[in-house]
Amino acid sequence: MSKPVYLAVYNTLADWEPGHATAQLARAGYGIRTVGPTPEPVTSVGGLRIQPDLALDDVRPSDAALLILPGADLWDAGDELAPFARKAREFLDAGVPVAAICGATAGMAREGLLDDRDHTSAISFYLAATGYGGGERYVEADAVTDGGLVTAGPTEPVAFAREILRLLKVYDDEAVDAWYRLFHDSDAEAYAVLEKAGVL
Repeated sequence: MSKPVYLAVYNTLADWEPGHATAQLARAGYGIRTVGPTPEPVTSVGGLRIQPDLALDDVRPSDAALLILPGADLWDAGDELAPFARKAREFLDAGVPVAAICGATAGMAREGLLDDRDHTSAISFYLAATGYGGGERYVEADAVTDGGLVTAGPTEPVAFAREILRLLKVYDDEAVDAWYRLFHDSDAEAYAVLEKAGVL
């Protein structure tokens, strides 16, 4: 039985960013547990009310397969989400992977987690505005994985999910590539590969 994947949830959460990843992980047998700042409900940017399964203070890396940090307006509106970046450091220090997309990449930058890892985001100057020290490691790519940390920009939820599926070795490389081609490129030929692999 796989350890669960922890999905961070907070007010102004960007609904569209983690969906491909969490849906495919759940289909592959991973439990998805939502983690809020507290046990109190939060509301996404799309107006969805989410009741967290547990509070951030109760999360231990040893209990998880992965921590997913979606973007949110709050990442750029002060330090309210900084505890999630500190928790990401705790996960990475324990050898448990983290995946951050959109505004969460700025949180990773402020925490110093991108200073010595290749990474990407919405655009380089977005991260540069945080004053972080990793600008030379910025990569112009749809999504990047380095040192157990996945990063992606807000327009790349499918590539974000692709990197997570690869990192956790959910499927073999051929199946992950076919999954990406189907959901990103609408490549009908990829469907047969996934059907043969038992992914769909």
